[in-house]
Amino acid sequence: MQSDTELKSMTAQGRRQAAADASLRAAVARFRTPSLPRAIWQLTSTFAGFLAVCVAMYASFGVSYWLTLGLAVIGAGFTVRLFIIQHDCGHSSFFGSRRANVALGRLCGLITLTPFANWRRQHAGHHAVWNNLDRRDSGADIYSTCLTVSEYLALPPRRRFLYRLSRHPVITGLMLPPLVFLLLYRVPFDTPKDWRGERLSVHATNAGIAIIVVGLGLALGFERVLLVQLPIMVIASIIGVWLFAVQHRFEETLWLRDGDWTFGAASLQGSSYLQLPRILQWFTGNIGFHHIHHLNPRIPNYRLQACHAAIRELHAVPSLSLWDALRAPFFALWDEKRQQMVGFSAATIARR
Repeated sequence: MQSDTELKSMTAQGRRQAAADASLRAAVARFRTPSLPRAIWQLTSTFAGFLAVCVAMYASFGVSYWLTLGLAVIGAGFTVRLFIIQHDCGHSSFFGSRRANVALGRLCGLITLTPFANWRRQHAGHHAVWNNLDRRDSGADIYSTCLTVSEYLALPPRRRFLYRLSRHPVITGLMLPPLVFLLLYRVPFDTPKDWRGERLSVHATNAGIAIIVVGLGLALGFERVLLVQLPIMVIASIIGVWLFAVQHRFEETLWLRDGDWTFGAASLQGSSYLQLPRILQWFTGNIGFHHIHHLNPRIPNYRLQACHAAIRELHAVPSLSLWDALRAPFFALWDEKRQQMVGFSAATIARR
């Protein structure tokens, strides 16, 4: 909920919206209670599936590497699902016990190559400011922020070119995700020095990953381990980053100035309902119900669908098909006049 200070800084429209949001947030709150049986089943089936695919990949390595790469796609799917479990743990929603969430989050981080404590605190910043035009430099990242059309056009030509290049889907969607998970997460590159526990989590995760890699390498051969595990992580990182990015930066999303920004408006209009085929919804851990997740991050992923089905008000949100989501990375700028995301070509036309 907004604090008293935040409410005072809102416009009259923002205060009315905040009041309307309160009843909806109360309605969804009843779905936040974790279910131990469902959590254990999800955890067991996901870890078992991941391990089974890895075993099959190592077994197929000497038969056909193309078969191995084909299985890597399935392995990446299970890795994404493990990341969603880790994501729930970061919000203390997967289990009722905070200690259990932390322990499982750290374990998942060894597979997803993510320092859990550091990622958790960085991600909390995203949940405080997403789609807030006046707070984009506080807790935001390249995947949940953007320039407005006017800001982009005000840049010198060289900086416009560099910004456009840095937001090209090939770079942000294909090249950068593996770089982040494989290399940047190995160092506390953007972690404040006074975040001692978070910085320690980076080094502890690296040590755990090193132990696993060395153990597998000595048992199976380092080249085989590299050629099996690397494709899984590359594919999983690309899919995972795409999933989170497109659910805030799609054409019909909503960005608000601070005085009008409320959790409800930003959740229901600045986050999407990504409708995926059933099998993809399973592998992505219901993250397509992103509008509900932002409305109440304490709802476990395995209860998001039931929450959406039970509360009619949650249906009146931007809905994305798989095709819409594949197009979303091409919308890179917020047009304040049109109140929608646009591509760079539209900004160029507007400049003329």
